[in-house]
Amino acid sequence: MDESLIKRLEAAVTRLEGISSTGGGGVTTLSRGGDFSAAGAGTDAAASSDPSILAYEDLISQCVGRALSAAEKIGGPVLDVTKIVAEAFATQKDLLVRIKQAQKPDMAGLAGFLKPLNDVTMKADAMTQGRRSDFFNHLKAASDSLSALAWIAFTGKDCGMSMPIAHVEESWQMAEFYNNKVLVEYRNKDANHVEWAKALKELYLPGLRDYVKSHYALGPVWNASRKPASAPPAKGPPGAPAPPPAPVFSSESSKPSSSSNQKQGMSAVFQQLSSGAVTTGLRKVTDDMKTKNRADRSGAVSSIEKETRATKPAFSKTGPPKLELQMGRKWAVENQIGKKDLVISDCDAKQSVYVFGCKDSVLQIQGKVNNITIDKCTKMGVVFTDVVAAFEIVNCTNVEVQCQGSAPTVSVDNTTGCQLYLNKDSLETAITTAKSSEINVMVPGTSPDGDWVEHALPQQYNHVFTEGKFETTPVSHSGA
Repeated sequence: MDESLIKRLEAAVTRLEGISSTGGGGVTTLSRGGDFSAAGAGTDAAASSDPSILAYEDLISQCVGRALSAAEKIGGPVLDVTKIVAEAFATQKDLLVRIKQAQKPDMAGLAGFLKPLNDVTMKADAMTQGRRSDFFNHLKAASDSLSALAWIAFTGKDCGMSMPIAHVEESWQMAEFYNNKVLVEYRNKDANHVEWAKALKELYLPGLRDYVKSHYALGPVWNASRKPASAPPAKGPPGAPAPPPAPVFSSESSKPSSSSNQKQGMSAVFQQLSSGAVTTGLRKVTDDMKTKNRADRSGAVSSIEKETRATKPAFSKTGPPKLELQMGRKWAVENQIGKKDLVISDCDAKQSVYVFGCKDSVLQIQGKVNNITIDKCTKMGVVFTDVVAAFEIVNCTNVEVQCQGSAPTVSVDNTTGCQLYLNKDSLETAITTAKSSEINVMVPGTSPDGDWVEHALPQQYNHVFTEGKFETTPVSHSGA
């Protein structure tokens, strides 16, 4: 071999060894095994500059920035919860970058991967707990809206979630119930609150929805050539085991059925009864222990016994909570107390919904049903899409109903306090009231961005006998 060529090869090897030892100049370093140790850094930079990540940064700077600007003018808890919303969006951006750098994990790994987002969501939810503040509707709207960010957990059509675009829209519908209450309360009082509510809605519709539609309509795209995503390292004392990852969103329906456990328990009880072991260890009642033979028996009731009876709680006739489909035709929602996340999603136009004995809860009905009835409920909110026949409110106190589609008839009977929200498609709804008071109907403004307009339905009437019949007119009150 030519001597000059050998010298050139030796010089090249020497230069490569120097780069490998220093890693300088931003040049990809080589290990002895031939692996590219700086490939991860190159992938990180490429992921951060991906068009989808840049578009998400624009969403944060524009839509989240607008909500923060409005919140700064209000201050207090509204600003605090809006900062949590901004933190949640920033956390999701980091997760999107990591998705482009990692392979799709299994379900346990996915729960750990999404834990940072779940932690931020729980911070917002904690602000709605406890004693209600004057800004409860703000806090609830912001907290409920963060469930839209769970679109990132979509793994396929069989994962139990709606498609990402539909999930964002459905999640906002739950938050819009409280967001509309902010608009109604402050439309003539404080423009800053109205601006905040509008900014929050535009963050999700069209903001997040259009972003997901443009970049992740079928869900996140993982990097199949990299290692599976792992949970962030747990913060704890050295040597302590890492805590189990928390799910992004827990659901009662996700809990395993206990019917098999009940069968095992009952079979064990019968087995114990048949063996006779269940009575072992019990004391025998002797004659002097019987009431008829007691020397201290007296017909008088002592004061201590009276106090004991008085302090015993009254027997509650409230049955167990239910949310189930009965005989394939009727959804029964009963005795739900303090449940703000009740959802009926798998329904059709042949089914009916009956809500009974619920208090301080919110029910969302996603889809068209035949009819809906609310009976003996207090502080109950219902958001529904379409009904074929009628929506009935009977024997209720302080209920709020929002129609997002169409309803031919709304009937209100023996009810005190009813707030009814109609959209542009349900303005021709026939509203029938009987033995009811404080009935207010909210309708959209004339312009697309206009505020809601409130109409109070009359509850007092004048009856005048004229020409052989009574003429009835509603009582109107002047401001004079």
